[in-house]
Amino acid sequence: MKKLDFAKGFFVLAAGFLFSAPVSAQTNDAELLKHPEFTSSNYLVYPEPVNIKYTKVPAGYKPFYISHYGRHGSRYHHDSDEYKYLYKTLSKADSAGKLTETGKQALAYAKVLATEAAPRKGDLTQVGVKQHEGIANRMYKNFGEVFKDWNVGGKKVTPHVKSYASTSGRCIVSMTAFIGELRSLHPKIKPELISGKSYMKFISAFDWGKLDYSKVKTYTDESDKLWQQVNPQPFLKKIFNDSNYVAKNIEADKFYNRFFEIATSLQGMDKPLLDEIAQAAKVPADSFVNLFTTEEKITRWKAQNAWWYSLEGTSPLINRPDGLNFAKPTLQNIIEEADEAIAVDTTINARGKSTSTKSEMRATLEKQATPIAATLRFGHDATLLPLAALMQLPVANAKVSDLSKLHEQWNDFRIIPMAANLQMIFYKAAGKPVLVKILYNEIEQTLPVPCGTSNERLETKDERTILKVSQNCPAAPYYRWDDIRNFYNDLLQK
Repeated sequence: MKKLDFAKGFFVLAAGFLFSAPVSAQTNDAELLKHPEFTSSNYLVYPEPVNIKYTKVPAGYKPFYISHYGRHGSRYHHDSDEYKYLYKTLSKADSAGKLTETGKQALAYAKVLATEAAPRKGDLTQVGVKQHEGIANRMYKNFGEVFKDWNVGGKKVTPHVKSYASTSGRCIVSMTAFIGELRSLHPKIKPELISGKSYMKFISAFDWGKLDYSKVKTYTDESDKLWQQVNPQPFLKKIFNDSNYVAKNIEADKFYNRFFEIATSLQGMDKPLLDEIAQAAKVPADSFVNLFTTEEKITRWKAQNAWWYSLEGTSPLINRPDGLNFAKPTLQNIIEEADEAIAVDTTINARGKSTSTKSEMRATLEKQATPIAATLRFGHDATLLPLAALMQLPVANAKVSDLSKLHEQWNDFRIIPMAANLQMIFYKAAGKPVLVKILYNEIEQTLPVPCGTSNERLETKDERTILKVSQNCPAAPYYRWDDIRNFYNDLLQK
């Protein structure tokens, strides 16, 4: 039985948890009823994969470079005013004698948050730190060969790890936690930690102010249908004892949604805060998210899921790529940094074919950048979601016009839980093309990438020749880097 343990700040996972299998975006109401924690959308704590078995690497290949983009880990709610709003609203109602006993417990809970959590709005929690330490640990365990010292001309050289972070503190701390774990496993790793406004163009290019779909009728008609099904009244009756007071003094939708988001965020909080809430409210901290019935959680989540999808996804109702375009600089950076890492590897090691003397190799090393093991990027859901969609990963590539059925094919909690991440693992073999495998939340992905160049496919008419080309293709999830680069470069031009 899976459950959300607020006191420990992580999911207790049983074998066969859905994230341990290849990522599928399909969800039905029965699954949501079984896992109401999924309705927390982008507040879902990182679902650590279990029982993962990766596809065997093609013969002769070994990993040599990793390109990564990760969302920051679990954090405090992003808006201090919303913490304060809950407390002020409940406090005013209490002064008027309009709170139920449950409402009084909620007031005690809101007071702790307004005092202790509001000053830390958006900050990473220790739960978030541990998420990135865990991802780094598994990266090293699964692909440790990438980080091993190189033998260059008889000299041991420790590869370089380049790491970028958004200027947001939670992203910088996420990066530090990740690098710290790698260095605990390999103390000689040479990290370069980078953060600054000039790097935001590819770490976090998203601009909330430039997207306004409120006038796109094809979207609003469908979206409104979902939000109209959200009924705050049963929940409000648990908190307030006077419906007339609520009607005159409470913005029902606002209160309902703010309470839900903040209650949902508690799953990523640290134990001392949860203990303080429990002591003040005289009930466990997770009692407050459970004031919403599972059916209420599901109904609200379906509307929220559609919002994320239409804002930054592949929604045909919007029919324009504004959201996806914000991820283009990130994808461009991924391509450029990968090409640089491959070029350095080729120059220094010549992919196993170098005939240089030791002195020549050392001279080459001095002229070239240090061998690059990994490029790590730490940013936000608003960049990672459109990146996954732009790259046409199965988890983010659905085309759905009926938003009432969107959840059957597209789920925000699978794409942007806290600490969500994309990993591209590069492999080399002597005399063979570089291969790439893509992991999303550490699960292997298939890609709609044709094998061979576009020209080969367009110009080849003989079916036997086409077959010969396809036989030279590696089996998914391994793809030739040249094919991936060509495919994504074409997308960047559109």
